[in-house]
Amino acid sequence: MNTKQVAAELRLSQWAQLMKERSESGLSIKVFCEGKGIKEHIYFYWQRKLREAACEMAQIKTATRQTGLVPIGFSEVKLIEPKDVGQEVNAANQGRIRIKVAGIQIIADSAYPSGKLADLIREISQP
Repeated sequence: MNTKQVAAELRLSQWAQLMKERSESGLSIKVFCEGKGIKEHIYFYWQRKLREAACEMAQIKTATRQTGLVPIGFSEVKLIEPKDVGQEVNAANQGRIRIKVAGIQIIADSAYPSGKLADLIREISQP
């Protein structure tokens, strides 16, 4: 993901929060925008952008369900119970994370920093 995409997602997130705030306030859009110093047409612009993003996500979900394919940039995560892989459930296995990527199996304690785990998976996944 490049910096433009990150910035766009951040703006969408900020506007989503602002629109949630407006909705919870019970104020009309006009009164809310006046109070926040926002021009109404800007509010409606971002409202449209959020709706488009929601529709896009719905389309991705639908396509994923219909085709069984995982969209580019996403990874499929399957949760399996220890009994499914022939292991007994015991105290030693609880709190552990098991990940298979590119034919490599990673087993980590659930306390292992998720950022480091993500970096490791990203490094393994690169061709």
